[in-house]
Amino acid sequence: MTPFFALLVRDLRLAMRTGGGALLALGFFATVVTLIPLGIGPDLKLLARVAAGVLWVSAVLAALLALDRLFQADFEDGSLDQLALSSLSLEAMTFAKALAHWLATGLPISILAALLAVLYGLPPAATGALGLSLLIGTPAVSAIGAIGAGLTLSIRRGGLILPLIVLPLMSPAVIFGASVVLAVLDGISNGALMLLSAFSLLTVVLSPFAAAAAVRLNLAT
Repeated sequence: MTPFFALLVRDLRLAMRTGGGALLALGFFATVVTLIPLGIGPDLKLLARVAAGVLWVSAVLAALLALDRLFQADFEDGSLDQLALSSLSLEAMTFAKALAHWLATGLPISILAALLAVLYGLPPAATGALGLSLLIGTPAVSAIGAIGAGLTLSIRRGGLILPLIVLPLMSPAVIFGASVVLAVLDGISNGALMLLSAFSLLTVVLSPFAAAAAVRLNLAT
């Protein structure tokens, strides 16, 4: 097994353990998405209009729960220094960790969102668009989160600062993702899916370099 895939499998196992963050994120997402229809009421037309925004915002907030420990645990026990000295580049290391975060949180949330969409009365076409938008957009959430986790690595209680850094950067994914579903509901074509795909691809490609630079800076201090 190559160092990249060894690190990916290791982080996936840690994320799925009790306290690893993945199960907490899924539980938080399911709870929020289930509670909001109870507060809005039984108006299915209204629920269908707000479904995309609610599910996307809930997905982003749920992903944040598992981001603050992306590098922190390895930083505290010295594993991050060992990884920095290994044959695996910091760019590849940050990409592996972001990928593990998406596989443990973003992918399950995308699948769960399609199942919970029934609570909002979304038609099948809109439900499919919602699932597709989350599958395309949530990698950007993990990628941006990796940058924020790297920047707050050596800050005490950095998990409180992390949302302030990354949430504004994640707003395009939320806007484009919700617009994909609304376009299907309205029967129009607004190009939101292409914009979301472009944003996600650009973020995933560039984030390992930015996250690696942030980690390198914190290791040097």
